[in-house]
Amino acid sequence: IYNEVFNAEIDFKDLDALYDKFNHEKHPLFRGHSMSISDVAVTDEGAYFCDGFGFAKIDFDESLTHKQDNLMRVVYVEPNKEPYVAEVEHTLEAEQRAVGGYIECVYNDDNTCIVDNEEGKLIGLEGNRRIGDGHSILAGSFFVVGLTEDDFRGLSDEEVTKYMEVFKDPEKISKQEVEADTGFTIYPVM
Repeated sequence: IYNEVFNAEIDFKDLDALYDKFNHEKHPLFRGHSMSISDVAVTDEGAYFCDGFGFAKIDFDESLTHKQDNLMRVVYVEPNKEPYVAEVEHTLEAEQRAVGGYIECVYNDDNTCIVDNEEGKLIGLEGNRRIGDGHSILAGSFFVVGLTEDDFRGLSDEEVTKYMEVFKDPEKISKQEVEADTGFTIYPVM
């Protein structure tokens, strides 16, 4: 009777902080309602049932949970963090929520693309990773997804391995570097 509404790596101090995070901040990949009584949180230390007084450790079989059909496996990359494998609901709204705004595709040469915030640099999002020749910068959180002829798809095991390696090292990118990579050039018609 449980639906999986979030499966990703996050930093939290304790279960109360986790409860606070999912009731106030909301992670961009979270697909559920505010955390409440009878919800279950599964951590590295075990499963915990949310009751009226806090959390109680329980036995919980994750294999019995229901998972949405329209999820895509992606490599998700946040500024100043190592990448991780996550699932993004395959809807425009969820994809936009994952990057914090309008989506933009940066195409790779292997039937994958990077989906980032189209306006990330313009609205002052934090620099995340350098791509291409090392001079282009992605700002804000982004994810890598596979491509079909006309749509997104989840990544294969090989693609996950490749992009976990490509983006494994967080980069320190100054605000000035992000601003210097923002802009466009207008060429007059001759």
